[in-house]
Amino acid sequence: MNSHLTEKSYKLTTGSTSVNQKFANKVQQNDKSKIADESLKWIKTAIWVYFFLLLFEGALRKWVLPFLSTPLLVVRDPIAVYIIFMAIRRRLLAPNIILIGVSAIGVIGIFTALFIGHGNLAVALFGARIFLVHFPLIFIIGRVFNKEDVVKMGKVLLWLSVPMAILITLQFYSPQSAWVNRGVGGDLEGAGFSGALGFFRPPGTFSFISGTVAFFSLAACFIFYFLLNSKLISKILLYTATAGLLIAIPLSISRSLFFTVIVTLLFTIIAVSRNSKYFGRIIMGLLAMVVVFILLSNTKAFQTATKAFTSRFENASETEGGLQGVLVDRYLGGLIGALQSSSEQPFFGYGIGMGTNVGSMLLQGKVTYLISEGEWGRLIGELGPIMGLAIIFFRIQISYVIGVASYKKITEGNLLPWILLSYVLLNVPQGQWAQPTVLGFSVIGAGLTIGALKDSKAN
Repeated sequence: MNSHLTEKSYKLTTGSTSVNQKFANKVQQNDKSKIADESLKWIKTAIWVYFFLLLFEGALRKWVLPFLSTPLLVVRDPIAVYIIFMAIRRRLLAPNIILIGVSAIGVIGIFTALFIGHGNLAVALFGARIFLVHFPLIFIIGRVFNKEDVVKMGKVLLWLSVPMAILITLQFYSPQSAWVNRGVGGDLEGAGFSGALGFFRPPGTFSFISGTVAFFSLAACFIFYFLLNSKLISKILLYTATAGLLIAIPLSISRSLFFTVIVTLLFTIIAVSRNSKYFGRIIMGLLAMVVVFILLSNTKAFQTATKAFTSRFENASETEGGLQGVLVDRYLGGLIGALQSSSEQPFFGYGIGMGTNVGSMLLQGKVTYLISEGEWGRLIGELGPIMGLAIIFFRIQISYVIGVASYKKITEGNLLPWILLSYVLLNVPQGQWAQPTVLGFSVIGAGLTIGALKDSKAN
């Protein structure tokens, strides 16, 4: 009797070893899955930290920690390095020809700058970080984010559009000596840039007007998207954010912001024309914008800002041209001018980083354009005609790939990537990446567009 029980107990504990092993393997796999999910969560959190630092880095440098304004210029770099490290560890950063090419040029550029170019290591590293630290984030964000994550970030942009519009209104109507207009490092001369009729272009929470333009340009993409998908967001938030955008256009005194919003509107109309079920929604959305515009036009503050914007628009159009001056001469003219002058540049350029503001400060002791004001001219001047044109090609190539994929999504009813593409095409090919804020918004914009291509939560 006892021997029978002993034998039975033995079978229960050891005779079913294969079953126990399978169970143990399953537990181990679940543990690994939990670890993987946890690490992915940390990557996403780091991306959000990068995003918020992008939005408020200027505020830290101007108002909160002005004595740390110089190191805070690269405050996002450690976050970017952490994201890359975690992505490589999780095998989320798959090598591709664009990433490999850009990274290789970044590394080679450091050596050519040191031994053939300007010879300053700090300047070379600052220039190379664009390709080695920030550019890879485009692929990582696109890999770990999905459409749901992108929509969440879009909602945050809308929430921030209202206080940002209020802030630039205060900056617009306040003297440059006011606290709200203090420059980087607490500069009492102010952070506003020359505008029109005695008013300055307000920088918002950023260090320069380019940040305001980039912020509202990206927010405009989501505003148009939510106008087509109003069920995804509070209508009160949508309409107040729309009002914030309409207010920001004249207050910014920026033609770039105005034309960028127009381009986004055109992309939205193209998307609607390919998917007729959205036709009624875009009509209602545009009518809502017209109503908001009419209401704003009856306020004195908006009328004053509109006069300043109109004056700036007319004066600049006389000297630079209207639509042609902003979207044609600046966009295509930059490439033509860079190609024409490429034969005059050293084969390996003057050294990576030399064309940035930081580079000019470290090399000359003042902020000036040592190479070129245009992005493509800067790239060729820093890296030489071969590597410079290669970087330009890679930036155009990634824009093209994103563009083709976004267009295909229209027929599936996913319009978000296509609408975001309007931002990508104006910032990734020749956005002024020497400016850290523009670089950050370009990376975020391109990464979000890739992420928006994924309707599911799969990575």
